[in-house]
Amino acid sequence: MVKDHPIHPVILCGGSGTRLWPVSRKTLPKPFLPLIGDTTLFEQAIGRISGDASDGGFAAPIVVAGPQYGSVIERQLDGKEHRLIVEPAAKNTAPAIALAAACLDPDDIMLVCPSDHHIADETAFRNAALSAAHLAAQDYLVSFGITPESPETGYGYLRRGEELPGGHKIARFVEKPDFARAQTYLESGEYSWNGGIFAFRAGQLIDELTAHRPEMAEAVLASVRQGRSEGSRFYPSAEVFAGIQGDSIDYAVMENTARAAMVPADMGWSDIGNWAALQDALTAAPVGSDCDTNVRKGSVDLIDCSHVLASTDGPRISAVGVADICIVVSGGEVLVTTRDGAQLVGKLPGAAEQ
Repeated sequence: MVKDHPIHPVILCGGSGTRLWPVSRKTLPKPFLPLIGDTTLFEQAIGRISGDASDGGFAAPIVVAGPQYGSVIERQLDGKEHRLIVEPAAKNTAPAIALAAACLDPDDIMLVCPSDHHIADETAFRNAALSAAHLAAQDYLVSFGITPESPETGYGYLRRGEELPGGHKIARFVEKPDFARAQTYLESGEYSWNGGIFAFRAGQLIDELTAHRPEMAEAVLASVRQGRSEGSRFYPSAEVFAGIQGDSIDYAVMENTARAAMVPADMGWSDIGNWAALQDALTAAPVGSDCDTNVRKGSVDLIDCSHVLASTDGPRISAVGVADICIVVSGGEVLVTTRDGAQLVGKLPGAAEQ
């Protein structure tokens, strides 16, 4: 809650989760799958920002998603109050977030969350959200800086700058580094992972987008002006939106603004970006892991194995004497990858052509 006004959660449902193929598919991608526990990542994202509307904590969520996912989103919301912005085309995160901002009052504080991340410590998440909202109310554009646990090369990094109440200015954005640089960042204690979670004042976000991507901002605003509502769904103008050249919120705004800030967040975060990341999250939970950090789902027999993820929707998986691999059987497809190779799963023909 910021000055007795609720925070407006914006849940982004984009991407097809190809690196979690063959379980994640275009028809039902990873946000809508029960990968950790009995509920889906989307349901968990909604749960983290639910239950406080009556006392001014969180308003009803705004969900931004493509038209193909409207039915599954409404089914998994299970009657919860919401607004669904039906994105006419996938244009990356900057236009998607701007659509939500254009549908809010300029002074509304928006908390932008991906729909497919895992957060183990919801109390820490809410505390970080409150700190971020306070900075956003002062017209900072705020990223969650995830406390790094290892020298990851698959994430962008944020270097902390001048201290602010509850956070820091961002001194530097760093693209995905090589391992040596990631190790240096980890040892310095000055860097955080860029978690892709943000807080903005809606009007400030639109102003910054107008300054740095004026054509995008103009097209987004026009698509909202010319859009239409049908119940809880809002349809921006597809014709206008089609002309937008897509870009990420980091490239379009965050790396250009003079008002970039971050709040530290140590909350058991994972983007569940591939099978190895899912294995790590399940091991930490733990859900289905054993003393050798193996993770099993379905009919699985493992002997003398360690750091193995084995998941099947039918046929038995049997493995002996292997380590650091992921074996997945789903929908008639079989995937075997090393943990190191898990980032490349999305490039396989089966994943790319699903």
